[in-house]
Amino acid sequence: MSRSPVAQAFGQQNLLSSVSPVVVRSFCNHWHYHAAMTERRSFLSRLGAAAVFGLGASSVQAQTSSGFRPAREKLDDWLDGLPGKHRMFFDATSPLGAQEAAMFANNFFTANKNGYGLGDADLAVVIGFRHNAIAFAFDDAIWAKYGAALSENAKFVDPRTLQAPTANLRREAYEALAKRGVHFAVCDMSAHRIAGVIARKADKTMEDVYKELVPPAVGGSVAHFVPAGIVAVNRCQERGYSIAYVG
Repeated sequence: MSRSPVAQAFGQQNLLSSVSPVVVRSFCNHWHYHAAMTERRSFLSRLGAAAVFGLGASSVQAQTSSGFRPAREKLDDWLDGLPGKHRMFFDATSPLGAQEAAMFANNFFTANKNGYGLGDADLAVVIGFRHNAIAFAFDDAIWAKYGAALSENAKFVDPRTLQAPTANLRREAYEALAKRGVHFAVCDMSAHRIAGVIARKADKTMEDVYKELVPPAVGGSVAHFVPAGIVAVNRCQERGYSIAYVG
């Protein structure tokens, strides 16, 4: 018959009968505490090993998952066409975000050059326009024609005149970034929405206004109309881009 750990520790099973019950209980409690601490240290050792190898709790769980890999959609292949060792996506949803996306993109280029000696071609950068940032995806011709509607919808005015702008106040910054290799993801759902807003004010159809909006998007050939801005966020992340929400 196998002997209990307590009996093994005392040496003989019948020895327990001659030991005070208080002593027995004390020893048992000590043994169970020791066993629990040993198991806890073993668990922490395994957890520490995971940390050493850079595996957080979610990463460890992912290692044992079903091995999900996102599907690649041909419509998104342009994201892999940008050259670069590092990939970054700036997600703008507001007039302020549209401004700061350009600022942060420039900072990204500057810091990588100063800190790592990397050139523009080493970085793949995309700026996304969705929600109320959509107005800044369009060129001066659209702002000259529909600036009042764009301004009212975005709740944005020219800070110098406090009036609706008649030009895209961020155009020059975007054009300079396009020359550095930046591409732009334009939310098609937001473009249709703003086309509807303009159409109601201009007594036109949404489709007619939408056709006006598409050709003069900022960046020209590096502007990509995507099904939705939030989809672009997802697809960029699936293709290895880091995501920075800029407001």
